[in-house]
Amino acid sequence: MTATAGLFAGGYVNATQESFEIDQLKKKRPSDYYARLSSNENPFGPAASAKKALKAAIEDSFLYPREYRDTLMDTIAEVEGVDKSFILLGAGSSELLHAAARVYGGKNSKVLSADPTYFSLVRSAESMGADWVKVPLTKELDHNLAAMEGKVSNDISLLYLVNPNNPTGKIMTGTEIRSFCDLVSDKVPVFVDEAYIDYMDDPAGSTTVECVRKGKNVIVAKTFSKVHAFAGLRVGYCIAQPEVIKKLAAEGPRNTLSGPSMAAAAASLTDAEFLKYSVKKNEEGKQYIYSELKKLGYDYIPSHTNFILFPISMDGEDFRKRMMANQVSIKTALIENQTYCRVSMGTLDDLGMFASAFKKVSSQKLNRS
Repeated sequence: MTATAGLFAGGYVNATQESFEIDQLKKKRPSDYYARLSSNENPFGPAASAKKALKAAIEDSFLYPREYRDTLMDTIAEVEGVDKSFILLGAGSSELLHAAARVYGGKNSKVLSADPTYFSLVRSAESMGADWVKVPLTKELDHNLAAMEGKVSNDISLLYLVNPNNPTGKIMTGTEIRSFCDLVSDKVPVFVDEAYIDYMDDPAGSTTVECVRKGKNVIVAKTFSKVHAFAGLRVGYCIAQPEVIKKLAAEGPRNTLSGPSMAAAAASLTDAEFLKYSVKKNEEGKQYIYSELKKLGYDYIPSHTNFILFPISMDGEDFRKRMMANQVSIKTALIENQTYCRVSMGTLDDLGMFASAFKKVSSQKLNRS
């Protein structure tokens, strides 16, 4: 069986804190409030520097944002060590994923990826007639790079990798993924989605941008939606060879970012203190959830992202609905006949709501599929 069936139909968290006064916190919430822990958003930002730049740029909103675009491109080029001709901006990384699907997807095309992974590019390519060649993760839920290499052929139009992977939160090390990309990119274009890379211990040493610098046919996508907390501001970029950038640009995106968003992104990208703060808050949240799961006897997959995946002995849809009835939104996945819960990191209040709801729901008798 293929690895996936129906995949994904304020204050800080102190890891040593034993309990939250949930009832007291609820009094401060509107009646329709719920803990939104299903979309891997970052509740701790944007940075103060980004907000300041955003507000200042609003004054120029009547102008087309050429200067803000140039500033952001210059900033990215300096941070990534590439010329601006290697960079394409997008409204989040989603536009870039869909652009790649249009360039490399379509009839008679085949997209190769792990299963499960983040499926946006794959689904977009399939909608245009491409076939999906899937390689199940290993029993440990790691990328099976040897098996993926074995699937590379002239029939494959694009190889797609997500590092860290979603929904597992697991990683390929920088050395591992760069060696793989160097090897296979001579045979097939490789798209590496690095949406969560800033949560890794050594983002600079883990990225595959180095492969692009060496002239390899690798596309690296990054987003401000996660560690920078720009999910609603919609800023992302990709790095690839200039001729590939031209192909992607021809399929969109074109001038889809606002001046204020780009001004904020340029400020956030170089705000090292905020990035440390954002990662620290996320780690505190993970440690709290790890602690709560351990108390209840649940295993979990140590995560290099802003979410945690762990197995549950319940029907996924039933579990999801019951958690939502307790004002907590999560995602579920079925991987090799095992149901998993994926919970995003949130504020102290939100994670307290999750812990309270999970204790209640997991003690109930749920149907299994």
